[in-house]
Amino acid sequence: MSLDGSLSIRVNGEHRRVPGGTSVAEMVNLLGLDPLRVAVERNLEVIPRSTLEQVCVEDGDDYEIVHFVGGG
Repeated sequence: MSLDGSLSIRVNGEHRRVPGGTSVAEMVNLLGLDPLRVAVERNLEVIPRSTLEQVCVEDGDDYEIVHFVGGG
């Protein structure tokens, strides 16, 4: 954690900073995505969508996020 309380993470290979105490669902919202329409992998483990609100982002986490797009 940095002096300002933010956490250093990677999302889809890109370095980002988020406030400490942020849940994974909040992080997804900060990225402009809908938590109900994404699949999230943290440190090579899939996080069940039903737990995104309870799981907190931790300093050094590495995320892969895939969002679903409807079409037709």
